[in-house]
Amino acid sequence: MVDRARAQPDHSGFRADIQGLRAIAVGAVLLYHAGVPFLPGGYVGVDVFFVISGFLITTHLLQQLQQHGRLRFGTFYARRARRILPAAFVVLALTVAAALVWYPPLLMKDVWAAAVATALYVPNYFFALADSDYLAESSNPSLFQHYWSLGVEEQFYLLWPALLALVWAVVRTRRALVVTLAVVVALSFAWCVWLTGTAQPWAFFSLPSRAWELGVGGLTAALLQHRRRLGGERWAAIVGWAGIAAVAASTVLFSSDTTFPGVAAALPVLGTAAVIAAGETRGGPTRLLSTRAMVLVGTISYSLYLVHWPALVLPGAVVPGPLPLWATLLIAAACVPAAWLLYRFVEDPVRRAPVLTMRRARVTLVGALAGSLACLGIASGAYAVADTRALHAERAAEGTVITQLPSGTEFVPDNLAPDLRDARESLPAVYDDGCMRGIAATDARGCRYGDEGAPVILLFGDSHAAQWFPALQRFAASAGYAIEVQTKSSCPAADIESLRRGAPYPQCPIWRDAVIDRINADPPALVLVATYTGAQLAPGVEDDAETWDAALGRTLDALHAPTAVIADTPDLREDPAPCLSAHLSDAEACGRARTVALAGPGRDAERTATAERGIPLLDLNGYLCDADQCPPILGNTLVYRDSHHLTAAISADLSGVLGDALRPVLARPGP
Repeated sequence: MVDRARAQPDHSGFRADIQGLRAIAVGAVLLYHAGVPFLPGGYVGVDVFFVISGFLITTHLLQQLQQHGRLRFGTFYARRARRILPAAFVVLALTVAAALVWYPPLLMKDVWAAAVATALYVPNYFFALADSDYLAESSNPSLFQHYWSLGVEEQFYLLWPALLALVWAVVRTRRALVVTLAVVVALSFAWCVWLTGTAQPWAFFSLPSRAWELGVGGLTAALLQHRRRLGGERWAAIVGWAGIAAVAASTVLFSSDTTFPGVAAALPVLGTAAVIAAGETRGGPTRLLSTRAMVLVGTISYSLYLVHWPALVLPGAVVPGPLPLWATLLIAAACVPAAWLLYRFVEDPVRRAPVLTMRRARVTLVGALAGSLACLGIASGAYAVADTRALHAERAAEGTVITQLPSGTEFVPDNLAPDLRDARESLPAVYDDGCMRGIAATDARGCRYGDEGAPVILLFGDSHAAQWFPALQRFAASAGYAIEVQTKSSCPAADIESLRRGAPYPQCPIWRDAVIDRINADPPALVLVATYTGAQLAPGVEDDAETWDAALGRTLDALHAPTAVIADTPDLREDPAPCLSAHLSDAEACGRARTVALAGPGRDAERTATAERGIPLLDLNGYLCDADQCPPILGNTLVYRDSHHLTAAISADLSGVLGDALRPVLARPGP
């Protein structure tokens, strides 16, 4: 039933249709995070929010400039603080408390770091620096990942009023204002497009690459000064429905494979701007957007956005494996009344509290500072408590013995090496030595280890090649070989058209070709190739065994030197260390079935491509998995530093079996 009172134009300044847009935005994000399959692009709801925020804030600021000729910055920031911070602080504190109770202890450091960044209003840059991929599935996503958009808005609010005030002080004309905003939007959009192709996490999370979206809302506000809508009523209705269609199409047609934000973000952004510019128009989407249900959801949309993400993520710490769709939908539905309570008893009362609104702005701003400090204290206290917890059972395990089809240790021993807290830092020496080439590197300047004049084994590939360095170094030192390391982050040796963070990775093929040229110019005694075969390397071809086969085949055919391939190691699909910290007496719960850990067309391609060319395939996975499972602990050694990389400790333990596999290969006559 349409709420007809809301369907009519409201000249008080309240626009029910914008509340309806907010409902669409938060609904898209909520259902996307709940895993609804027919909304793979629901993440664009955040872009809709950006445009709405830019429009409303700019409308308010322009009204102040027209009425008073200047802006009262303190009053503006106090209003924003009362609007945004109370609910955000409450959800942050409750999330930290819930994590302390239910989250794996090993993840509390990550919870603390993200909470601190959030309390300091820079969560977006925290995730950019962490090279986070917002659109990728993760087994342990940050509980505060959704706060990134608040960081962007808060930073925008710091700069945007100053820009408007400056333009107004210099030239008080609407045309100059519109031109200035258009230039800012164009520059930010161009930066966003360029950065998406070169450093996608920064394009996704940073203010300069996202400001154009809020700026489009601001530009719409400037164009709508003294108007209820742009154009005649008939055309406005058409434009409004076209905008709704653009937003809807984005939620359905976009996915995690979409290169985003970039040019693609223009579709939901311009669609939202079109709906706003169309205004409350008869025949347009106003009636749909202004229904009682839409206005209600739009009213609580901010609280719902804050609540939904930790509510969906926290149960994963209690229930092993991904939640079924029916469960996530139930949680999503429960978030609506929870959001209403947050709005009714926190968000709205604090925003209107006379003790704040009737006093000087500094009172609110001091309260905001106190809230930030309180959140910092809560997060730090929770981390301190979690850090005192033992991350091992009260018994030791026997030393690791490498055998075929090994039995995993059933508990987390107190002599585990490395300790669970140090798992992520169990890296091969090539990282500290600067021999693991970064994303930007394209030359074949590798690193050499060992005596000059000794025959060389060249290790070639990505991080799944680098992980074998401890094992290879031990063998080489005992067998009289030198090692040359040619490894590059996220760049497989197989000639697959790989992406990084959903964006093109042009430095990878350039580097790969340079290394092959280097090998062919001065062939080593052996080229040892290893490649990660995970699906995220090449979205769109992960199920195409022929593509993988051809890609690896092209690399092997291009190498004019004795070559062997090390079969890719198991992929547990989830970092076992946090899981182990929550299952100290049941380490087997954190392993993975062999049929899952060793599945994938890339692995099949390794067998096919090497067999067709008579190239040895060194498959050592029989020493990491038994007939059924790939355990996370062997003896007293932690096997994985994340979901699919070996620790330096287990790699060194495997030096004997790697050496046994290499000796007959090295004894073969050359080509």
